[in-house]
Amino acid sequence: MLVGEVLPASLTRAALALTDDTDPWVQVVHLFLVGYAANTRAGYERDLADWADWCAHLGVAPLDAHRAHVDLWVRHLTEDLGRERSTVNRKLSAVAGAYRYAVADDVVDNSPVEHIRRPRVDDESQTTGLSREQAAHLRAIAKVDGPRSRALIDVLVLNGLRISEALSIRIEEIRDEGGHQVATITRKGGKKRLVPFGPAVLASFAACAKGRTEGPMFGDLDRHNAYTLVLRLARRAGFRVTPHGLRHTWVTLSRKAGIPLEDVQDAAGHADPRTTRRYDRARHQLDSHPTYRLSAFIGEDSSVIGEP
Repeated sequence: MLVGEVLPASLTRAALALTDDTDPWVQVVHLFLVGYAANTRAGYERDLADWADWCAHLGVAPLDAHRAHVDLWVRHLTEDLGRERSTVNRKLSAVAGAYRYAVADDVVDNSPVEHIRRPRVDDESQTTGLSREQAAHLRAIAKVDGPRSRALIDVLVLNGLRISEALSIRIEEIRDEGGHQVATITRKGGKKRLVPFGPAVLASFAACAKGRTEGPMFGDLDRHNAYTLVLRLARRAGFRVTPHGLRHTWVTLSRKAGIPLEDVQDAAGHADPRTTRRYDRARHQLDSHPTYRLSAFIGEDSSVIGEP
């Protein structure tokens, strides 16, 4: 495969879908995916289908693939298709996980991904967030658009939820917990997390519910339509931002508001503080440099100035 070539149009994922239960690789994939939550499973399945497409294009069965085939795939993704390094790493993680499963079950002797050099991911995320003024303007635009739009934007901007987490909120599950109005959401990896809602979000929820006492807060709104709704409202506000960009916005503005990194990390559900810092666009601003606070903290003892 020469760099610069593209997959033929006839080679579609539909034709190579992971549906042949007699194929040993498909069996490995299905068993590997069983332990993951729905959203993660769907993402990994797409990545593994991409790998199966690539193997088919090279004329090699996935269980017979070697490191060179993976290296060529990485070059194709980065140089031919221009995929971001974080995307390539995610795809490699999915494929590596499936091969680890295959090795553990003695389906193959070793993984072709084991010694692959993965693209280095930038410390700075490339996802675009909003300024404080833009976030306020987007909330105002959403309010004009309607109660459901305002409630969705509010919970994304003010709670920093992923779109799937927001859409999972059910009216009857919002309850009082020690004076806080909370709901339990499912994080990535299937982890349950208690999330509190502030007065602004609760007011938006009440308007969105329109007297309903049970059911999904956002009705029949699905991920695709919610994503499109956010893009439409952002365009109306005069900029472009995705739901993930609103999560970046929440992290950055939380840090600008003086909220400690560990609190933001915990609320975001990040296992590693480096992930939270990648989202924080304000961390390089000079006005937050420690030198200013340290100077005031240490002070200066005037009694010794001028002494030999």
